[in-house]
Amino acid sequence: MIISFEGIDGSGKSTQAQHLVPWLEGLGKSVMYVREPGGTDLSERIRDLLLDPSISMDPFTEMLLFSAARSELVRSRIQAAHRDGHIVICDRFFDSTVAYQGGGRQLAAPEWLQQFQRAVTGGVVPDRTYLIRVDLATATQRLAHRLGQGAGDRMERAGPGFFQRVIDTYDHLAAAEPARFLVLDGSRDIDSLQEHIRQDVLAHLSS
Repeated sequence: MIISFEGIDGSGKSTQAQHLVPWLEGLGKSVMYVREPGGTDLSERIRDLLLDPSISMDPFTEMLLFSAARSELVRSRIQAAHRDGHIVICDRFFDSTVAYQGGGRQLAAPEWLQQFQRAVTGGVVPDRTYLIRVDLATATQRLAHRLGQGAGDRMERAGPGFFQRVIDTYDHLAAAEPARFLVLDGSRDIDSLQEHIRQDVLAHLSS
């Protein structure tokens, strides 16, 4: 089973993804956790470039770098882990590129990017995607301290208009694939949100 977590910066998706790992391991499951971009030596180097606030790049270049990191991760780790029966938990996957570069950067139509990303992953698609949804005001408030300290990465500094377009694109993606996406209210407390996710995972594992 491949599980992905999606949401804008400040949504709490990484917290939920990381909390799920030890719980699954406690059930006796073999779990591989990966983050995007990253997860391999090459992909981590690409991550450093993509998130470096001192670097500017063309949106198409940005999309290709995210895609290169993803291709390397899928072919180096995810495909084998999935084939061997591990549960793979992805902190972001290709929906992030569709939302951030397609919606946020307005690079291309989401439909074109979706098709391209499925080629990038060799047809690998998450079995379940948890979209941790928060509104722009909530995300901005959560990121305020980090940005105020000058610690925000290049993507986090993109601005409110960018992030609202990302939110809108995520909503569009979730509405288009209701069988894969589960949209969750990211303003809920961490524990109750995690319990909701765990119950949904159990239902999928037993089906």
